[in-house]
Amino acid sequence: MYQVIEEVVDVDNFLRLRKVSGLSPRPKQAAVKALPNSVYGVHICLNGKPVGMGRIIGDGALNFDIVDIAVEPEHQGKGLGRIIMEHIMAFLNKEAPKGAYICLMADVPELYEKFGFKLTRPHSEGMYITK
Repeated sequence: MYQVIEEVVDVDNFLRLRKVSGLSPRPKQAAVKALPNSVYGVHICLNGKPVGMGRIIGDGALNFDIVDIAVEPEHQGKGLGRIIMEHIMAFLNKEAPKGAYICLMADVPELYEKFGFKLTRPHSEGMYITK
C-alpha cells in the first residue's frame, strides 16, 4: 500500500527518482545543500521505498516554484503524480498569501492544467539558463 509522507525525500532517493523518471541529473553536493531549503516536500513510499516525490521551492511568501515531480516508471499511470500535486496544492492553498506567484516547468502540461495552471504564452515566455 502506498504511503504519503509530507517531507522532502532524502538526497539519495531524490537523485535516484530524478534519474529513473527521466529528469535531468543533479550533483549530489548541490542536492545536499538544496533539499533542506525547500519550502515544502512530499514523497510517496511503497514498502518503505520512495517511488514518487515533489517539492516547492521559493521565498515562502511571494514566489513558489513547484519542482522535482517524479514517479518511478513502474508506478506511473496509477495516480501518484496527481496525489503529489494534491498535497502540494493543499499546502499552497493554506500557506501561500493572496497575490503569490506560483509557477512550474511542465513536461506533462495536462497534469498541471487539472490544477488550474495555464501556459504563459502569449503574455510571457518561460526562460532558463544552466551552468
